[in-house]
Amino acid sequence: MVDWTEKYRPSTLSAVRGNDKARDALAEWAKTWDDHREAVVVYGSPGVGKTSAAHALAADMGWETVELNASDQRTADVIERFAGRAAKNATLVGSTGGAGGGRQLVILDEADNIHGNYDRGGASAVTRVVKNSNQPIVLIANDYYDMSRGLRNACQEIEFRDVSARSIVPVLRDICRREGIEFEADALDRIAETNDGDLRSAVNDLQAAAEDGERLTVDDVVTGDRDRSLGVFPFLDAVLKEESAEEAIGSAYRVDETPDDLTKWIAENVTKVYEGAELARAYDHLADADRWLGRVRASQEYGYWRYATDALAGGVASARDGSKGGWTRFNRPQFWPSSDSTADEVVRKVAENGGFSMATARREALPFLAAMTHHCKPRELTVAMAAHYDLDEAAVSFVTGSGETTNKVESIVADAREMRESAMEAHSGAFGGDLASVDGTADDADGADAAETDADETDADETGAAEATGTGADADDADDADDGQSGLSDFM
Repeated sequence: MVDWTEKYRPSTLSAVRGNDKARDALAEWAKTWDDHREAVVVYGSPGVGKTSAAHALAADMGWETVELNASDQRTADVIERFAGRAAKNATLVGSTGGAGGGRQLVILDEADNIHGNYDRGGASAVTRVVKNSNQPIVLIANDYYDMSRGLRNACQEIEFRDVSARSIVPVLRDICRREGIEFEADALDRIAETNDGDLRSAVNDLQAAAEDGERLTVDDVVTGDRDRSLGVFPFLDAVLKEESAEEAIGSAYRVDETPDDLTKWIAENVTKVYEGAELARAYDHLADADRWLGRVRASQEYGYWRYATDALAGGVASARDGSKGGWTRFNRPQFWPSSDSTADEVVRKVAENGGFSMATARREALPFLAAMTHHCKPRELTVAMAAHYDLDEAAVSFVTGSGETTNKVESIVADAREMRESAMEAHSGAFGGDLASVDGTADDADGADAAETDADETDADETGAAEATGTGADADDADDADDGQSGLSDFM
């Protein structure tokens, strides 16, 4: 069956519903592009028509389009090769005539998923392309402030707001008439109210409710509608403690949260209930859910949400060995997107060290670090983590959930710094340094003869002299230094 969201995608800007002011601003940007020659960022919640508006604009202007999805292809090389090449064309080869004047609209989707050097130069490459473009560029983003400041400053911005239920109903009515489906007005009202803000989701719900018949009634919609009466904390109890896999999936559809947010809630709290093999199986299912969510972000195909829901609810529930009792204090996701400076700094360090995006660090790496070092246990692993990422007390507290000013956290940070210093000292010789000669041997009674030897002795000879002191500077020192570095290398 053809996806109705694609079948009825607006072919002209005048058909874009619910964002008249933003639609008109986008049209004005295009008409005056030769005067300002700036790119534009179109941002807003998923499903409000941002990408559809960009394609409709190109059709209205007679421009051809080049589209690049930033979440899949965001390296500097790919961006320069595809978007950069298109943006530098003075005219579109073979299309110098016509109403479009040879213009080519470059559409960069998921622009808020590019984070500087952590995406291998992606953000800086986009900024270069934007500043040097000979063609109009539309960047699509869900969160404007997740984009780099340099990129924001190089663009105009237009916000697409959530589509009201009043604006959704005419779209649903038009689709029903085109599909030859009779409908009750209350049925369309119910779909629009349920999906208030998300036009794409409303169209998907309409197709799901109407696919089995030629008449759409309120009962059809109620049958497929989610009962939103279940709160997130009862949902956590249901998945992590009580319900079967099938029941947990049903509960997931009764919560007024997206699968993306539900995954965060479970990842934050699963360690409070599961342990050992249960926890390992649960994390496997959460990783599976995150893969499906990644496909949603990459393709904007929200039908994949059902598979993410199966994994995060049914999969995690199935990982449990029997039911659990008692009361558990559940926490709001610790890595909820925010402007918290400590959170941002930890995310930045993890992303930079791992060579991946900040979004990946926040969603995938940090939950595992938190689970592995929860309340600073095991201590050795927590010290290695703090040393590996050079974390201070506030950062260690953020990751582990332990108090920042506690003796436990302070001692872990102190040991981590000692570990880093030891590792750097062990490898300082690679830069021409000679720590043994810097330390001197004045206090080495047994090493006096070694000090009188040829000044050009090898490092091995100096090490032998140090071993003769009897003060502990023997071969074990080298082993200790190696162990410290090995701990850092083996951590990730």
